[in-house]
Amino acid sequence: YGCMAAWYAISAMGLYQICPGNPVYQLTAPIFDQVSIRLDPKIYSGKTFTIKAEKLSKENLYIQAAMLNGKPLTKSWISHDEIVKGGKLVYEMGPEPNKQWGINQ
Repeated sequence: YGCMAAWYAISAMGLYQICPGNPVYQLTAPIFDQVSIRLDPKIYSGKTFTIKAEKLSKENLYIQAAMLNGKPLTKSWISHDEIVKGGKLVYEMGPEPNKQWGINQ
């Protein structure tokens, strides 16, 4: 049960690891307006990584744009290393898919 619960929790935050063992997460629509992950200081920086979904609602289910630590993300993924440094990932949500966002990998 623990593995499935962990998968669900991370997916609900808007992160989906496509290939186990590859430390890259696809950015997906979160179900929370905001969530914070406190990084264990014994392993990582001890900082916090926050994910915020602006304008998230029943109608606004699609990522329009994303910013990592105040800088626009043009890719639709984030690395594990970027997460464990701490910081803030902000999604701008909207009612229709933005087919131009995330195509520049």
